[in-house]
Amino acid sequence: MSDIIGFTSQSEHALPLHVLDRDGFKAWNAAQPPALQAWLQAQGFTGSAHSVVLLPGEQGIAGAVMGVGDAADAYSYAHAPHALPAGTVWRLASELDAAQQALLQLGWGLGSYRFDRYRKRNRAPAQLLASPTAEVAALVEASLRVRDWVNTPTEDMGPQQLEDAARALADAHGAQVEAITGEALLQQNFPAIHAVGRASHRAPRLVVLRWGKASDPSLVLVGKGVCFDTGGLDMKPADGMRNMKKDMGGAAHALALAGLVMAQGLPVRLTLLVPAVENAVGPDAFRPGEVIATRKGLSVEIDNTDAEGRVILCDALTFASEQQPDLVLDFATLTGAARIALGPDLPALFSNDDTLAQQWLQAGEATRDPVWRMPLWRPYLRYLHSNIADLANAGSRMAGSVTAALYLERFLAEGQRWAHLDVYAWNDGERPGRPAGGEALALRSAWAMLKTRYA
Repeated sequence: MSDIIGFTSQSEHALPLHVLDRDGFKAWNAAQPPALQAWLQAQGFTGSAHSVVLLPGEQGIAGAVMGVGDAADAYSYAHAPHALPAGTVWRLASELDAAQQALLQLGWGLGSYRFDRYRKRNRAPAQLLASPTAEVAALVEASLRVRDWVNTPTEDMGPQQLEDAARALADAHGAQVEAITGEALLQQNFPAIHAVGRASHRAPRLVVLRWGKASDPSLVLVGKGVCFDTGGLDMKPADGMRNMKKDMGGAAHALALAGLVMAQGLPVRLTLLVPAVENAVGPDAFRPGEVIATRKGLSVEIDNTDAEGRVILCDALTFASEQQPDLVLDFATLTGAARIALGPDLPALFSNDDTLAQQWLQAGEATRDPVWRMPLWRPYLRYLHSNIADLANAGSRMAGSVTAALYLERFLAEGQRWAHLDVYAWNDGERPGRPAGGEALALRSAWAMLKTRYA
């Protein structure tokens, strides 16, 4: 039995739960006694998405009906744990096939979540009498890890804590971890990571996790681990800085996906790279106008110290290419431009491989965990022109997410198959199953895509 919150094996007091869409509710309702039909009509219940109605009985609650919208979307079920009475136990009373039961369990697990590290929950979620499959349990755990890591303030989630998270995953799955920290970054030729993180009292580092058989295809996951982003000397305004604990959201996604790969035994040779820094202001902060070195050998003029994520990623991506992998995926809370273009729920996907991009798009549609492909429009490299270096880290405000992706691509080996996800990693407000704060976006579709390629 999984110990994920929201599930139980205790069936003694379990109440029947009918899971129905609008059409299913009409048919079910027509077969009910007139008194119950009158009750449901008085409640105005129609089986609409994200709705719940309790059914009366002689002892109080006799059961409940939950309305679902898109039956293929796990979030169609995620409202139930906090819409049903706190702590009650429910057993499925509808005939659902195995796939829909898995989606119900996934949604229930996601919907049961509340971040409670610093204060107790104000109420317990309702519990579902179910034993989630190993894959469902792994998907829930991975998604909730992302939420927990992103929600945790920087004081408790700095570069060292990201390294600790990688080491905990490694211990659980028999992987190896090393961390290249502080001045060792310069000694081992990761100068760009060092430049961004050197002003913080917490040492910058590159965390490297390795797992899998040498004979399997090589997969490299890279995650942007900026544990807090002041904007550096080109400082962010207060409202822009307020939630920058989430700027390690890319690292959270990469770590969680690595955990999924290992937990499910995907036949790949996995390398996880997390450049972890704090973009701080101090006497040693990197400056606008500086030219910094990179592992690739390209010189980069710093146009804006608030475009730091791509600077740490460029060293990691060069190192990723040196592994000569079958595939490189990077995740990053990289640009506000992607959010302006696509909003908070649609991560921007960039890829130099049409087959890879199409696989991820199809996986996103199937799992209802979408991505939206954006163009690597290479003529826009002109916006990264520098008069004194090989390229600038920023420049024009035009096509900001495109130019950021083009910058990253410059640091890959020629012919390297790659996809980059510009992800928000955040819910601005409460929605059913999606509490305000950290969020895993396109994590489930990334897993589905990788299964298609390698399982």
